[in-house]
Amino acid sequence: MSFSSIWSSNLYNLRNTLVSSHSHNLLRLGTSGGWGILDTGRWTFRSLTTKVRATDPKLESDKPCSVKLELVDGTVKRRSNANANKLELQNFKAIQQCDVQQAITEGKDVSQLVTVLVFDIETTGFRRSHDRIIEFALQDLFGGRNSTFQTLVNPERFVPNTVIHGISTNMVNRHGVPRWKELAPILVRYVQSRQKPGGIVLWVAHNGRRFDVPFLVKEFSRCSMDIPSDWFFVDTLPLARQLVNPDGSKLSSFSLKSLREHYGIQLLGKAHRAMSDVNMLSLILQKMTFDLKIPISGLVERSFKASDLKPD
Repeated sequence: MSFSSIWSSNLYNLRNTLVSSHSHNLLRLGTSGGWGILDTGRWTFRSLTTKVRATDPKLESDKPCSVKLELVDGTVKRRSNANANKLELQNFKAIQQCDVQQAITEGKDVSQLVTVLVFDIETTGFRRSHDRIIEFALQDLFGGRNSTFQTLVNPERFVPNTVIHGISTNMVNRHGVPRWKELAPILVRYVQSRQKPGGIVLWVAHNGRRFDVPFLVKEFSRCSMDIPSDWFFVDTLPLARQLVNPDGSKLSSFSLKSLREHYGIQLLGKAHRAMSDVNMLSLILQKMTFDLKIPISGLVERSFKASDLKPD
């Protein structure tokens, strides 16, 4: 199935809807107060409780495994009753991924098995071994309630490249802005809440293989956390290199800005801010996959896992 048919109600008119504010962000930097968890004042976290139960009767535990995350005074506390057998859940995930690959091989529609998340990050620099993420945003391309997620991130260090993204040290190094170790478990639970039963999560970023994904992996590693095994990643840069102009010539540049101009998409918001770039890439991806005739299964086939990346 193509992206155009799936996103007809969610993304085809996205250009007209982006000017409105996103009222369902889990983490949102507000400027006028309001409900958002992340605001210009104190960051207050409303505890999330997630219950996990296997849908395969052979793998199902007698009791669900519930995990509760709370943020109190800037620290995340996690309480869980691990009644579900860990090995069984790992086996269940392996079966899920196998089902997706089998569906692709058999030429079946995988749109009901794949959650597509476009994401972007802003950082203090280009060296993932030293620099840190200072802003994170994503959008679930299938839409629905709480389909966007964005937040500034406290790197606990000086931000030297404010001129690029407009994010200053004072904006992030302050009380109320979560550090990555506080954000990571919340992000994982949020993604799980978007994940389709028996499916995988497909993360999409521009130049993601060389930049966004390695940074994400490094930040999780600093927290002694692994990237979930059912997360897959797609880099749109190789796809952009396949595009041609109306005269049949190759594009002279493959940057997000050049792709926006190629498709005649109006810039909404500030460039090099995470949510603005996510919105732009979402529109570009829809048009690019249509031009290249790439369905969701085609993106899955082009995906890679965090374990495929070369270690630092």
